[in-house]
Amino acid sequence: MTTRKILSVVGAVGALLLGATQAAAHARVVASNPAASASIASPRSLTVTFSERVVPAFSGLEVVNTAGAKFPVATTVSDDGMAVTGRTARPLAAGAYSLNWHAASADGHRMTGVIAFTVR
Repeated sequence: MTTRKILSVVGAVGALLLGATQAAAHARVVASNPAASASIASPRSLTVTFSERVVPAFSGLEVVNTAGAKFPVATTVSDDGMAVTGRTARPLAAGAYSLNWHAASADGHRMTGVIAFTVR
């Protein structure tokens, strides 16, 4: 094999690897309020912030206590599309909760997660 062919093959493989790395990138959680495992007073709002824009139609929050009771959350996505914020209809009583989130990044990848916190 000539040097030119070897360089062509190496360049093609490098381009494929670079494309695969970029395609595998998805939004990820970079912050939340409350933070994971936090012990807080009853929150006025709940926020999950992502590393890139999420699609509002496929993004939201849900609050569940340890007994499995769900608490309605009015959810909005920030203007820049990087944060999902919610407000519960009423203050949360003392106890352990899960903030369940779901979102879809611009590439269509759907994600879910749970952030546990305690209201004191």
